[in-house]
Amino acid sequence: MRVMIRTALTALALTLLLAHPAAAGTGMFVGAAEDSAKQLDPMRAKSRMDLAALAGLGTVRMTLTWSPGEQRVGGDDRVVLQNVSAAAQIDGVRLLVSVYPRDWRTTPLTSRARGEFAEYTASVARAFPAITDFVIGNEPNLNLFWKPQFGLGGVDVAASRYELLLARTYDALKSVSADINVIGGALAPRGQDKANALRQTHSPTTFIKDLGAAYRKSKRHRPIMDMFAIHPYLIPSKLPPTFAHPNTTTIGIADYPKLVRLLTNAFRGTAQRGETLPIVYDEFGYQSVIPVKKKSRYTHLGSPTAKDAISEALQASYYRQAFELAACQPTVAGLLVFHVTDERDARAWQSGLYYSDNTPKSSMATVREAALDAQGGRLGHCRKAKTTTNLSRVVFHQPATELAVDFACVTVSSYDVQVIDSETGEKVAGEQAKIVGKHTVTLPTDNLPPGTYQYVVRALKSGKPGTAETRTSRPFPLIAPVDGSEPLDPPKVSRAPRLPAARTPLPTLMPTVPAAT
Repeated sequence: MRVMIRTALTALALTLLLAHPAAAGTGMFVGAAEDSAKQLDPMRAKSRMDLAALAGLGTVRMTLTWSPGEQRVGGDDRVVLQNVSAAAQIDGVRLLVSVYPRDWRTTPLTSRARGEFAEYTASVARAFPAITDFVIGNEPNLNLFWKPQFGLGGVDVAASRYELLLARTYDALKSVSADINVIGGALAPRGQDKANALRQTHSPTTFIKDLGAAYRKSKRHRPIMDMFAIHPYLIPSKLPPTFAHPNTTTIGIADYPKLVRLLTNAFRGTAQRGETLPIVYDEFGYQSVIPVKKKSRYTHLGSPTAKDAISEALQASYYRQAFELAACQPTVAGLLVFHVTDERDARAWQSGLYYSDNTPKSSMATVREAALDAQGGRLGHCRKAKTTTNLSRVVFHQPATELAVDFACVTVSSYDVQVIDSETGEKVAGEQAKIVGKHTVTLPTDNLPPGTYQYVVRALKSGKPGTAETRTSRPFPLIAPVDGSEPLDPPKVSRAPRLPAARTPLPTLMPTVPAAT
């Protein structure tokens, strides 16, 4: 299986698909919250990342836990990050890293601890510049990950202290690069808001209000996040994504209007965006029933957690519905399913598109096609366009006498178009300027030796480096030298595995189209 997947990805990366141009900038990212690629063996990391790419999931979010005293990423964590980052770049997968305290015992409550956490996170950004998306914290509204939740008199201290951590880490990451995307929140979808409860938790509704109040009280003149994340799980799993909670404090995908109102009210009139703040559904999953022939691959199938599962057909339908809902929510930037692959222990979570032995479920074909459509802006008929993207209509042309890229920017933007050597990452040609609207960049091939190259387009709203967006092409061969010598043989394409058909096999690495004649 591993060899088959690796061969398939090599073939897909080198094949110049005559596909329709992707409608980049009109869709959203779709991916998975998945840690299976966290491997000390680079080949094992690559094989796990391959599974996400082949399932049409163009983004993977992995976790990294911090412990008191740590100020620099090192040891096994550094090796794992190196392996995962390399695998993601090869497969054209956008990598998000979620950094949070190891458990409730290590909550950074002092200024010193917050400084250590912020410096640790910044060290990851410095060591791995290809990673530009960071989620700060994990469900800080639950006492499983953050204590205390309440102070004297039942005051919400979790939100106020999380605000301090988020602000400190935001500044540390922005000092590394203004282009880093800082994602705050990562809230659980429900909570009790009862200081005297046996388990102390906050609902996302209360936590967002209190987070805004803490930000205002700080009198800060800089933002604390570029995006806001929430985990909109539904319990029980028989509930469809369309199920809303109009009369409670719980937030699901169908509660989008409520979530936008909360963010608007929390940050109105401050330096922190609220109403237009991009939203990420950071974890969302439906467990599927394990068929008899696969039960030997799992343990504890009799556990209560495993019983909250639905059929694979319904899992596929619900994931597609979730993508359709999110696609038509203007400020939603992306959605991550939980997981790519089932966890073997059924006391955990079996919501992947693959069984625990890495073979695909019957739901994978439907979810894959829906994920690719959502990323390409082809899913559903929406009344309102996305407001989370600026770079759109990107078309990479196959090289003829020149290299060409078409794209458009909604607002006045600074762009950087590059052609890079796909083996070394070295820039071999490029152009930088400011535009608004449609634009075409052409670059000559005269000085380029035969080899394998890639296009990279980066654009940001003028004066706002945190809005940077990037699109990358699949590798393409330049096989005809200009000096009259013998041309190189075209790359051989191996037979791809039997996988569900889709318009574009790899969602992030966009195909090139025939050069204009």
